[in-house]
Amino acid sequence: MQTTAEEHLDPTSEITLEGVKARAVRGVAVLTGRTFILSVISLTATGFLTVFLEPAEFGVFFIISAIVNFLAYFSDVGLAAALIQKKESVSDEELRTTFTIQQVLVISLFFLLIVATPFLESYYSLSPEGKILLYALGLSLFLSSLKTIPSVLLERELDFPKLVLPQVLENVVYNIVAVYLAWRGFGIASFTYAVLARGFVGLTAIYILKPWLPGISFDKKSLKKLLSFGVPYQANTLLATIKDDGMTAFLGGILGATGIGLLGWSQKWAYMPLRLFMDHVLKVTFPAFSRMQDNREHLTRAINRSIFFVCFLVFPATAGLLVLAPLLIKIIPRYDKWELALLPLMLVSVNTFFAAATTQITNLFNAIGKIKTTFKLMIMWTVLTWGLVPFLGKMYGVNGAAVGYALVGLSSVIALYAGHKVVSYNFFESIIKPAIGTVVMLLVLLLIRSVLPAELSSVWIMIGIGSIFYFVTMYFLVGSSILVDAKKGVKSIFSRG
Repeated sequence: MQTTAEEHLDPTSEITLEGVKARAVRGVAVLTGRTFILSVISLTATGFLTVFLEPAEFGVFFIISAIVNFLAYFSDVGLAAALIQKKESVSDEELRTTFTIQQVLVISLFFLLIVATPFLESYYSLSPEGKILLYALGLSLFLSSLKTIPSVLLERELDFPKLVLPQVLENVVYNIVAVYLAWRGFGIASFTYAVLARGFVGLTAIYILKPWLPGISFDKKSLKKLLSFGVPYQANTLLATIKDDGMTAFLGGILGATGIGLLGWSQKWAYMPLRLFMDHVLKVTFPAFSRMQDNREHLTRAINRSIFFVCFLVFPATAGLLVLAPLLIKIIPRYDKWELALLPLMLVSVNTFFAAATTQITNLFNAIGKIKTTFKLMIMWTVLTWGLVPFLGKMYGVNGAAVGYALVGLSSVIALYAGHKVVSYNFFESIIKPAIGTVVMLLVLLLIRSVLPAELSSVWIMIGIGSIFYFVTMYFLVGSSILVDAKKGVKSIFSRG
């Protein structure tokens, strides 16, 4: 059957509008449904690791990861994102040019890491095990760069069932290796072996699922075209990297390994709902929004639904975590060492609540080509982070740094306003209704926690009752459409098309 140009977002695009919508819905369902078990595995593994390892050991891992993640920014100049965002079909020259430039950058960065090792050893007082972990993470950066082009091709096709499988394998292997070795007393070396195992497994899997023959090429015309989007996009990534990983690396010299361990623990758990629910949606909506950028009606509906979907899941998960955390500290053996991180957990969670909506807004700006708007927001967040967090951290320690992060999170109201000016999303339907449902659930849980004993059975009772109150409240606020969407999601997960 012949397809008319009107059915496409653009006559040169590879997927029709209906195809984009169908694949986007299925992509969200697949990435949230099929990887939910994976996220539970990761959640469980983190719990075991925080039992087997000390805060200082976690602190070393967080610091070194931040250093390598900071270097990872320079391994790309936004070319991969430009390939995904590009309306027209991508050529072999563009793919191989991107691959060539990325490999040159990654190899150069690995040598830079080796040269900088003596300074890093001295500044962070790294042990020999920490030095080996540093090199292992550097090698994993190289392995990750080899996966870029197959991943880009799958994202352009919105073929997320295939894209998610390597991620599943990577996570399962990483968590099993890390937990087992930590249990056996390997300490920091547990992360070293886990990181290397994850890198090799993921690389093998992606090339089996999406075979692509790497090639060396350098086409100036293709490069110039891709850089017109890639450089502004990467500038935003640089600011995000400086704001997050750069700050973690800098705080390592202020708070020490133990302080970073406590702050990192609070951040890891506070951001867990985002990792569980939001990251999958972002993976789908960036290419989907890019294909819809010329159709504002469909784009508005898509942004409304995506923000609601993320808030609907992230808000109650975060609130539930905050209520249960003090109880779990008392119940889990050897977990009282993390009690000092409970207040930072609550403060950092402010960022999670705002990020549930604002990250989707910045994702929209990037997808429709408004990179400058995202850049301005990132400048604001970066300046606030570097102006508040180190100062408050030096004055009041871990709690002060957490207050700084909370204040930065509150500034996200500006992003919500900026997004509404571009696409008139329904603020009340998308954000306020999930917030109301979460407040009702939170009040019920606080009441129940005050009368239940500190036992594991109490945790399950609270999860069950809290879930019931939340879903009943949301049903009254949203109506039967919430059940219809749930049925569509389940159907999409198990469909083959």
